[in-house]
Amino acid sequence: MLLLFIPIGITVHLAEKIGKILDKEVPFGEVAVYLFDFTIYFAHLLFPLFLFLSVIWFTSKLANNTEVIAFLSSGVSYVRFLRPYLIGATITGFMALILGLYLAPRASKGFNDFTYKYFKSHSKDSQDRDVYRQISESDQIYVSRFDDRNNVGHDFTFEHFDGNKLVYKITADNIRYIEKDSVYRMTNYVKRTIGNLPDSLEILRKKDTLFAFEIKDLIPKIYEAEVLPYGELVEFIEKEEQRGSSNIGRYKLVKYRKWSLPVSVFILTIIGVAVSSNKRRGGMGVNLAIGICIAMVFVFFDKIFGVMAQQSNFDPIIAVWFPNIIFGVLAAYLLYNAKR
Repeated sequence: MLLLFIPIGITVHLAEKIGKILDKEVPFGEVAVYLFDFTIYFAHLLFPLFLFLSVIWFTSKLANNTEVIAFLSSGVSYVRFLRPYLIGATITGFMALILGLYLAPRASKGFNDFTYKYFKSHSKDSQDRDVYRQISESDQIYVSRFDDRNNVGHDFTFEHFDGNKLVYKITADNIRYIEKDSVYRMTNYVKRTIGNLPDSLEILRKKDTLFAFEIKDLIPKIYEAEVLPYGELVEFIEKEEQRGSSNIGRYKLVKYRKWSLPVSVFILTIIGVAVSSNKRRGGMGVNLAIGICIAMVFVFFDKIFGVMAQQSNFDPIIAVWFPNIIFGVLAAYLLYNAKR
């Protein structure tokens, strides 16, 4: 199924983007790497559905050839008939876990970086604007726009508080990290220290200094959770929780989905076998139609609860596991009837 649909997906995607690729004269090597990342990204995104449809297709072929009836009539129990599917689900579930924990994040990073570099112009639309971070209990930073290609933040602001009282505020036209000197360089630097009137001002054309944050703290984190291997993702979420990030639901959703996907593999495998192991009038077409309807409902539940977790206070762990619980119950019901 993957070998069948991925070339189609690449062809359609390339046909849609070929104009921009030619206009920007993207080197062939970068395009090849991008399409490889797209393949992994696309495969990971639709992995459960491809598995589900392949199980239905294969089992329907057995059922239409009356082979399932021959198995069960010879004294083989339905559980024994199901065993090879569960072994296959274990193998593919392990592959999905490795893919989600390590390989898909790398591919997602390459895919998103290429997209923003060549398809989203220089501004990443609105996603790199108004970047605000609370880096500690007393310090906050802000840039109006961050250029990730040159690692430059524009309209930089740094505020230091003592409780609810502003102690000092630093502003600069831009801030750049000088890696060889391990310092931040600001232009048109202004530091206002709040105290007895009048406030004291320090104004410099250029200022090199140290800060307790990293340059990546200025990078928009819209899709950062998706591009981190699991260990780094856990550390990233802990750090963002301490900062009170408003996107914490989105990040936890990515984390929990890495573990829910292998479970989805087992659930959809059982549903696929239960739906297609009976010979029906209409043959494989009816089974595939039923399977596609179930797949659409599964995707619908997954997307709806995912959006709820991202846009509200809905618990991400419930959003991730609720579709699996619902379809797990459905799998048990269909399996019970199929055994009968």
